[in-house]
Amino acid sequence: MAYFAINNQMIGDGCSPYIIAEMSGNHNQNLEQAIAILDAAVRVGANAIKLQCYTADTVTLDSRQHDFYIEDPDSLWSGRYLYELYKEAHTPWNMVDTICKEAAKRDIVCFSSVFDESSVDFMEDLGAPAYKIASFENNHFPLIRKVAKTNKPMIISTGTASEKEVAEAVEVAREAGCSDLALLKCTSDYPAKVSDSNLSCIPYMKTKFDCVVGLSDHTVGIGAAVAGVALGASIIEKHFTVSRALESVDSAFSADEEEFHLLVRECNGAHE
Repeated sequence: MAYFAINNQMIGDGCSPYIIAEMSGNHNQNLEQAIAILDAAVRVGANAIKLQCYTADTVTLDSRQHDFYIEDPDSLWSGRYLYELYKEAHTPWNMVDTICKEAAKRDIVCFSSVFDESSVDFMEDLGAPAYKIASFENNHFPLIRKVAKTNKPMIISTGTASEKEVAEAVEVAREAGCSDLALLKCTSDYPAKVSDSNLSCIPYMKTKFDCVVGLSDHTVGIGAAVAGVALGASIIEKHFTVSRALESVDSAFSADEEEFHLLVRECNGAHE
């Protein structure tokens, strides 16, 4: 059986699903809005609130070349350059600091996706209890090694990676000393279609990699998350906002407060 703990809460086989409310860019770089999302996460019963720690300069280049342009007509961000998008979507690091402190006051776990080594150092200074490696960084082996050396639980999303590439990431993490590892099945579309979720690979991933497995869900609605738990997902991560009327770069595929409350209830019901 695979399991580990974050702040003394057990996660894994036999445990209730660990449900992460992903704030992402839904705060619109407004601290008051961020705290409102934090408070809503507490109200709906999320186990953790997750942030993203990067700047536009640490994840991309300020370039107008084709490779830095989103042209997919089905993308929410079609027609935008990556630098401009990340500049709008990132969480200012002084806000990360404040949100973490406010989460501690509310007794809810707060941790972050990290995108380069400097963000790991920053989150270590804040006493982060765990780390997330996002899908587009799961081949960033120096980053994975650095997170492993913190001796904190590491959660890696598998979107964009082949089975071989996932195996390489797992090997790198374990060789660097990571003993508390989770993989999240992820389809890196925003929003993702339920038909593209391929949830049936969750039990295969648990057997193949002998670790905690969950789902990072970018679909609209809660069906994929509930099905994921029924198939053995121990972690559910879902983008979260108080209300989709508060438009942001991620709001269109984020669960609002009512929907997330239902997700928590139904995922726990599927587990039981």
